[in-house]
Amino acid sequence: MKAAVVGAGITGITTAYYLAKAGYEVTIYDARRYPAMATSYANGGQLSASNAETWNSWRSVYKGAKWLLRKDAPLKINPMPSIEKYSWFFKFIKEIPNAEINTQRTCEMALDAHHLYKKIAHEEGIKFDKVEKGILHIYTQESEFANARRVNKIYNRAGLKRWEVSPEECLKIEPALVPPPTLLGGFYNETDFTGDIHKFCIELERVLEDRYGVKYIQQEITDLAQINNVQGPIVVCAGIGSRKLANKVGDKLDIYPVKGYSITIHNPEIAPWTSMLDDEAKIVTSRLGKDRLRVAGTAEFTGYNTDIIQSRVSPLIEWSNKIFPGINTEHVTPWAGLRPMTPNMMPVVKQSAKDNRVFYNSGHGHLGWTLSAFTATQIVENIQKNHNGL
Repeated sequence: MKAAVVGAGITGITTAYYLAKAGYEVTIYDARRYPAMATSYANGGQLSASNAETWNSWRSVYKGAKWLLRKDAPLKINPMPSIEKYSWFFKFIKEIPNAEINTQRTCEMALDAHHLYKKIAHEEGIKFDKVEKGILHIYTQESEFANARRVNKIYNRAGLKRWEVSPEECLKIEPALVPPPTLLGGFYNETDFTGDIHKFCIELERVLEDRYGVKYIQQEITDLAQINNVQGPIVVCAGIGSRKLANKVGDKLDIYPVKGYSITIHNPEIAPWTSMLDDEAKIVTSRLGKDRLRVAGTAEFTGYNTDIIQSRVSPLIEWSNKIFPGINTEHVTPWAGLRPMTPNMMPVVKQSAKDNRVFYNSGHGHLGWTLSAFTATQIVENIQKNHNGL
């Protein structure tokens, strides 16, 4: 049976992979000539079950309000009126009571995805600058550290083995770190890992074409009616574009774009090999081979704007120089992308309520790299169960 996938980011490519493995004749549609050229191009690089905590909390609401006028704030909200944006925020607040169970479920999905990515890489011979040295979270504020202890209990219930470490242990884990005097300690796990999402997608798409006969068509899909040569399932994996495509079908997806930034530091003389996450600054690091360090972070609610703004990039450079003195930030490539975020921070993995040919695998937010392999298996199982061959 023929199947179509709309979107060639990490979600679309992994969905196409599992559809092909299930015996479908798959065609991928994307507006860009190559896969993974939008949100999957230069993210933070982490496959992080230890970053599974959903943002739904009064702490997040307070921070957003406090930082409203700061240009370099880790969480920045454009106050310009928008029905779509403020409707999303209202639903976000309503989901606060569900944050704990959603955090646990997200962590469980991430752990399953870890195994799936490694299996794909092994079976298909994919190289993507994978570094398996765990992730170290660091803290300088007692309130943030206390919250990390609370969240860690949830992670432990989900099956993630992560433990508290002292400032001295932080330095043993990552010798390149020059901690601030106020460092209280951190949390560390050895099972999270990092890799280049763009390389993974490029390599897997090549495998799909060469070994599984998958077709890649460069075409912008603005209405699913454009795909009229496929009688089988159509899976929408279009990131922030999924909402408009769903509207054309008659479905409603509560997906809003949340802008994130990254810098890639080339040929760093001093750089960590252990992936790190500064929970207070909301900045992550990932070593991508010996020649690149990816530093990413911030969240910006500013609609569909993808402009790279220096005041948002500068904090990433300044943080890198502060935490790793001596690092060479002369050659830095900035990037910005729009994460498809849902109000409850959970991905949308379901069949259309209006058209039984249409399925959705989207809305992964800042955890697209972390979760997509797992949700791809789930949507394919859903298709096999519910599509009925129409």
